[in-house]
Amino acid sequence: MHAFDVLGDPVRRRILELLADGERAAGAVTEVIRAEFGISQPAVSQHLKVLRESGFAVVRQDGTRRLYAVGHAPLRDVDVWLDRFRRYWTPPLDALATEIARGKRARRLTEGENP
Repeated sequence: MHAFDVLGDPVRRRILELLADGERAAGAVTEVIRAEFGISQPAVSQHLKVLRESGFAVVRQDGTRRLYAVGHAPLRDVDVWLDRFRRYWTPPLDALATEIARGKRARRLTEGENP
């Protein structure tokens, strides 16, 4: 399955968001996803399986628990693919940062003159 097919599903994206905060037990992931999306435990397990088989998630056993974490390789592949498009948003974001800094500086100077 292509990376964007995997990431195209909102449930799988949400699972990755959860895993981005750190390793989580399958039960904890299932609890959040069931509450947010109203899907069954077997459906959540299928999403975890797709993430695992595509390399976006890795799993390790800890006794009876299955702990999931983000798999890095597919995300690097997505980042490489996105690299050709960064030129569309990087200069405008840099310009915005410059304007924000100018505005803050101007405010400081104005506030310094009128305490």
